[in-house]
Amino acid sequence: MALVRLGKMHLRWCGSCALPVLEEEECGRCGSRTEAVAITPPGDARPAFAHDLELTRGILDRQFGPGCGEAVLPEGKLTLMNKIPGLDKMDEVIVDGEVVGTMRFDLGRGWTFLARMRAARALQSVMSRGSVTASDDSIPFLLQGLNLLAPGVENADASIRQGEEVIVLTQDRRAVCTGTARMSGLDMVKVEKGMVVKARWQAPPQADLPPFEPRNWTDAVLANRAMLHRRVGEAVEFIHSTRRKYELPNMVSFSGGKDSLACLLLTLDAGLRLPIFFVDTGLEFPETVEHVRKVAAKHGLPLIIESAPDGAFFGNLDYFGPPGRDFRWCCKTNKLGPTVRAILKHYPEGVLSFIGQRRYESEQRADKPRVWKNPWTPGQVGASPIQEWTALHVWLYIFSKGEEHNPWYDWGLDRIGCFLCPASDLAEIELVMSRSSRSQEWAEYLTKKAAEEGWSEDWLRFALWRWRRLPDSIRKELEGQGADLRRRKDVAPDRREPVRLRMQEGMSPCIMGYSVEGAFNRRLDLVKVAELLNQLGPVEFEPEEGWCKVLDVRIFEEGALVAKGPVPDQIRKNVEKVRRAVVKAEECVGCGVCIARCHEGALEMERDRVHVIAAKCIHCGRCTEPCPAISFGDTAFEL
Repeated sequence: MALVRLGKMHLRWCGSCALPVLEEEECGRCGSRTEAVAITPPGDARPAFAHDLELTRGILDRQFGPGCGEAVLPEGKLTLMNKIPGLDKMDEVIVDGEVVGTMRFDLGRGWTFLARMRAARALQSVMSRGSVTASDDSIPFLLQGLNLLAPGVENADASIRQGEEVIVLTQDRRAVCTGTARMSGLDMVKVEKGMVVKARWQAPPQADLPPFEPRNWTDAVLANRAMLHRRVGEAVEFIHSTRRKYELPNMVSFSGGKDSLACLLLTLDAGLRLPIFFVDTGLEFPETVEHVRKVAAKHGLPLIIESAPDGAFFGNLDYFGPPGRDFRWCCKTNKLGPTVRAILKHYPEGVLSFIGQRRYESEQRADKPRVWKNPWTPGQVGASPIQEWTALHVWLYIFSKGEEHNPWYDWGLDRIGCFLCPASDLAEIELVMSRSSRSQEWAEYLTKKAAEEGWSEDWLRFALWRWRRLPDSIRKELEGQGADLRRRKDVAPDRREPVRLRMQEGMSPCIMGYSVEGAFNRRLDLVKVAELLNQLGPVEFEPEEGWCKVLDVRIFEEGALVAKGPVPDQIRKNVEKVRRAVVKAEECVGCGVCIARCHEGALEMERDRVHVIAAKCIHCGRCTEPCPAISFGDTAFEL
């Protein structure tokens, strides 16, 4: 995966205090010099909360034996997690200013801890499984970064299986290397040649880690007091200067997450008591709604709640199907719509909204200015006091205030959104489905959907409803495991009715760009549709994957439509052209009017309907209309 650099890397560490320090070269607690921590970009490190620690310790115990989790992550040591690019979820685990390992979630296999040498040193005296003992002669080669070969094995844990993570020890049980077993532990001591461990990290043997003095997050706040004073002061000045520039009513947009909580607390530091604005999408965790109300009550602030209409999501599911990463219709129905209604209702002359947006969240938000006008919520000016903050900046500030946070952070989520958000990793979906009180309703719907459309159990198991078009990387990984990604063709056909397109369009709060999502009211004959779309331009057609594309508009076999682009008017025009072409393809009556209009001989009549000869078509569009299917059968689309 490519590294994603969204801003400066701010994480440093005080070795004397064993505390994280952001930005400052001197520790605010003891005055010692701090050192930069080498972590993977974008470097949006966060505290490890209760579930993070429990999960990581449990995986370490499973891989290397009882007590190993506590050895690597002992009580009293502050631990950070740093989310990094991966096929699903991956977090670097940071202790004592060093990445001790990586927690990786593999599709179909679950969690694995990839140990680095700091973790290996903590494990060397306590591990009861997963160790390979190397001969003295092989140690110099391992330290050069070479793999462990069969002649260099003195002993190996018999329970090791091929593909598992292992620690290579010297004969006096000092860790020298970590890596992946290329054969079972039994085979390691039997074979005479071949690679037995694929080396990943190596370092000269060292003694066990020394004792330590326990630390807590209050200590970390003290170590970062200079940074916090400077950052809070700058944010407060930004709030005041932005208010002077825009003479509008003010509010704080509050989602129930950490970033919007920090934004709210900054407005209080600025001496303001602004209304809190919360959009209840109808898909929120109950704990999030409760948290929002508790925060408003604690600080005595007015609370404006705008709720999505009943049925805005579940009432549209049969039409649109599950939302996907590439088909986020729910953002329009359940978030954007209520936001616009609330602003028009409460702030008809416009409003300045302070919003907890950060550049480290995504590439789209990194490119967004600190103050912006939202073209899809009339009169709203958005401003982010924390645009340049990392997650650890936010958490240290919240800790400094002693403020209560959303409990889902303690339960394992690093971002708070809708309980069924398709942008979630499979690891997060499994967590939510196991803990959320709302998961049963969603599971029942997906099970019913899979049965109706002929999807296999793997469609449910891997939450493949999150995509209309499955990414190649996911497809390749799952096919390598033998997953069944096909859909049965013997499902009941859709009832015939006039082709209609229901659409949602506008700026998507999730992807920070203009998009149109729609759904035709029935499954499409994709061969017919792809053939006739040649009238509009060159067509991409992937029958095995069930989609075709023209004019930057993608149509899926089940009826979904997705279009994205920088120019809204052009995208709308293209969608309308594609919609009319789909109607023509599905409702053709074989009148032959279009054949007479084609000068290239690219149209022919066959079995009472028109066919396009793609090799002859020049995409001129002369044949598109007039057409009875459009003039008399077209029922337009619903916005």
